[in-house]
Amino acid sequence: MPQPVSPLLRTAASYAWRLLVVGTAVYVVFAVLGRFHEIAVAVFLGLVVTALLWAPTRGLARAVPRPLAVTCCLLGSTVLLLGVLTLVGEAVAGESTTLVREFRAGLGSIERWLERPPFRLSPRALSDVQAKAAEYLSSHRSTLLSQAVSGAGHLVHVLTVLALGVFCSVLFLHGGDRQWAWFCAQLPASARERVAIAGRAAWRTFTGYTHGIVVVAATNAVLVGLALYLLGVPLAVPLALLEFFAAFIPLIGSPVALAIAAVVALAAKGPVVAAVVVALIVVIGQIEGHLLHPLVMSRAVRLHPLVVAISVVAGAIAAGVVGAVVAVPLVSVTWSVHSALREARLGARLTAGD
Repeated sequence: MPQPVSPLLRTAASYAWRLLVVGTAVYVVFAVLGRFHEIAVAVFLGLVVTALLWAPTRGLARAVPRPLAVTCCLLGSTVLLLGVLTLVGEAVAGESTTLVREFRAGLGSIERWLERPPFRLSPRALSDVQAKAAEYLSSHRSTLLSQAVSGAGHLVHVLTVLALGVFCSVLFLHGGDRQWAWFCAQLPASARERVAIAGRAAWRTFTGYTHGIVVVAATNAVLVGLALYLLGVPLAVPLALLEFFAAFIPLIGSPVALAIAAVVALAAKGPVVAAVVVALIVVIGQIEGHLLHPLVMSRAVRLHPLVVAISVVAGAIAAGVVGAVVAVPLVSVTWSVHSALREARLGARLTAGD
């Protein structure tokens, strides 16, 4: 006579097969996205541009036709971006000679600093490191050249993704709401309301996250730029722009960008200024974590910092820098959709109970 199955074992088995199904679905989704990651990145860029320009486009469309409003907003944002990049390029070109001279002097001061206590490195060890670096560059010159040539092919892929992203943003800005309404109308009647609720929650969270991360990144960039300028660190504007883009990777991006700034400060201005920049890393990290994120992004991203950190690391492992950027908004949107559908179910049960 077969023995009855324990209720605990039956419950564990039911959860186990559900977890297997969910894991398989997640694996299939990531496999498809990995196979067509250029398209996924382009659509994501289109959604980011749409989230940033949706409000100004809608406001301008009240005075002019919608196609003209979309064109004006896209052209205006493109001109603004190109202007910022031109400013950065001129700053780099104008300070290149000074930067090379300061770097050479700074490297000499770093070597003398390492020769003194507490490091007491011998000059021979430092010269051996320089000789080995020069030997590596000379012996791997062909490999580095081939990698640079292959980088041209990657540039073509990047330009293609950007072009597709702009095309997606044009379509989304011009009629994204109508496209979503048409999509919902094609679904079975029993699923339309749930999909509509999930779509509204997802878009609300995604736009809130996009606006919030831009505000956080701009604030960090301004603080870093002013601090580096006051400290006399060269390339303050390019380093501030690097901080702006690095802030799109929560918890990790800003420290990495400021670490690069600290290396520049160490080579150009010495260890004292570099120590001040390191202190700046701590201060800006505290401002970002305890002031900017709670004030600006608390409504959009209701995730524990541990969840954010794990999401960023997992995204970086799965898809590199792109995965680190996409991970937090993806997890935030997923959680907001789950919460919205759960509240809708609870509301329906309460209504049915009444």
